Amino acid sequence: MVEVVLDIRKNIDKNAAIYYEKAKKAKGKIDGAKKIVAESKKELEVVQKKKEEILKEMEKEKKEKEKKKVRKKEWYEKFRWFISSSGFLCIGGKDATTNDIIVKKHCDKGDLVFHTDIAGSPFFVIKAEGQEIDDLAKEEAAIATASYSRAWKLGISTTEVYCVSPDQLKHEMGLPKGTFMVYGKRQYFSPTLTVAVGITEKGVAMAGPVSAVKKNCRKYVSIKIGNLKKSETAKNIQKKIGGEGDEIMSCLPSGGFAIIKD
Repeated sequence: MVEVVLDIRKNIDKNAAIYYEKAKKAKGKIDGAKKIVAESKKELEVVQKKKEEILKEMEKEKKEKEKKKVRKKEWYEKFRWFISSSGFLCIGGKDATTNDIIVKKHCDKGDLVFHTDIAGSPFFVIKAEGQEIDDLAKEEAAIATASYSRAWKLGISTTEVYCVSPDQLKHEMGLPKGTFMVYGKRQYFSPTLTVAVGITEKGVAMAGPVSAVKKNCRKYVSIKIGNLKKSETAKNIQKKIGGEGDEIMSCLPSGGFAIIKD
């Protein structure tokens, strides 16, 4: 029931006009309130969307941190390493100490050891694990050995690499750490210096010959000798493939770089 109050001092038309004006004002207030509600709803939707995006990002970061904590590093990750196209583990030294460790502790019968003829070269070893090492694995190990040698820093695009069996290496009295005498016949290669950096299915950065990285990684970037700084190159690679910046940085040879557009 609606109660209507009339002013008896005014006729019906004037009373009607008063209520008409009141109705117009009320309608204006309602329309204004509706507009405010609509605008507030839109703002709330924007805030809710931003909140959801932030929560998703936080969840992603949380998962990545948990993945890092859970993942146990493989023993060979302290060295340079890659998996060949045919599945052989190849490990290389980063300095005189790791060269020494690789040759003395991680060379077994059937393995092959690679080195360049120039000073400042890593020893790379193909781990045979009882299998016959194929020619492609040898070529890939030769590329890695050349690419991580001093030749990259000197801007030399190709250099000779040889391979021998572990029993042909002898560390003789007076030789510096990580240095060995080589006896017997050598097999030689003349690889071009190129490296690819990719991310494996486990989310680990792997670097080595393009063919090997392409085989084992979904995303990868190929690089060659150039003028880009190491830090800048690592950032550019990370933008393209993701992964950890520090891991990518440690994968790169010493010297300048140019990114190859595949």
